[in-house]
Amino acid sequence: MLKKLFGKKGSTEAEVAAVPSAEEQTAVPEVTPEEASVEGEEPKLKKGFLRGAWEATKKLALTPVDPWFEAVAKGLDKTRSGLVNKVASLFRMHGKVDEALWEELEDILITSDVGTAATEKIIEQLRAIVKEKKLTTAEPLLEEMRTILGGVLNYDGSDVPSEPADPLNIEEGRLNVILMVGVNGTGKTTSTAKLTHRLKSKGHKVILAAADTFRAAAIDQLLVWGTRLGVDVIHQNEGSDPAAVVFDAINAAKARKADVLIVDTAGRLHSKVNLMEELRKIRRVLTREIPDAPHETLLVLDATTGQNAVNQARTFNEVANLTGLILAKLDGTAKGGIVVAISQEFQIPVKYIGLGEKIEDLQVFHPKPFLSALFGETDG
Repeated sequence: MLKKLFGKKGSTEAEVAAVPSAEEQTAVPEVTPEEASVEGEEPKLKKGFLRGAWEATKKLALTPVDPWFEAVAKGLDKTRSGLVNKVASLFRMHGKVDEALWEELEDILITSDVGTAATEKIIEQLRAIVKEKKLTTAEPLLEEMRTILGGVLNYDGSDVPSEPADPLNIEEGRLNVILMVGVNGTGKTTSTAKLTHRLKSKGHKVILAAADTFRAAAIDQLLVWGTRLGVDVIHQNEGSDPAAVVFDAINAAKARKADVLIVDTAGRLHSKVNLMEELRKIRRVLTREIPDAPHETLLVLDATTGQNAVNQARTFNEVANLTGLILAKLDGTAKGGIVVAISQEFQIPVKYIGLGEKIEDLQVFHPKPFLSALFGETDG
């Protein structure tokens, strides 16, 4: 496991042969005519570095690379180097299991935004494992920690197909309404556009509602995205009643036979009572026109804000009855422990993770490839 962590980064993370000594690197092995390879045959190499390198390369060439897994792995580079590699280094360098080890591990997890509750749970379970297995060295704990994190993320050990289906409550024969909420600056409107792109590319007819009438230029921003994506944007003037925009959007979506309506609401601080009440009003209009709407209420969180994101999730859930989370900007932080913290704190699933600035960089979240990418493994 540790060889994988400290090996070459990338989508494949194949095991690399042990690094040779300086003498081995400079020595050029003699290859006799009998050892020379024929085209299409495996070369007859002597044991040692070159043989090991060949085996690693052959394994690499034969391992299919899942483009979806590759995207997830690339997006988690900073988190892997910031969180997992620190833990791996601690277990490898510290050696023995003692109180100093637990204290250092606690510091790493807390500063990586794993959160107090999840950190306590992880260390408590690791202590129990050490006692049960009578471990005296820390190095085996990395694999145990991976298993514990899988439990926190509700991973049941099942396999996952190459890019799973979008985890949304979308049904045929109805207008599916998705409400996007979040504070200012989280990447909510951009995430709305990325989600629109995903759904449109899978055959859905999407209409956008520009219900952010509060922020200057918010309507223009969504109109630009609508033009780029080739979807209609229902809007009114700046300062209009957001609930009225939503009402118009529902009627337009029905008239144009759209099957998905995505409502981009105003970014609001979770502490602003009046804006949170506005969100309640939007929900009332939706429910009046479509009794079971909204079918999804997605909170967009900025993964770089750490524990503040947990506070936002708690407050928004009280007002909006969240059905899922989108963790935006996860590629921009080395503190990816926020995924663990939120999974420990709430029974609200992380449905998507933002791993880049491109329109296609919104990826479905699944614990298996997330853990594999985080711990530097190839998926499969």
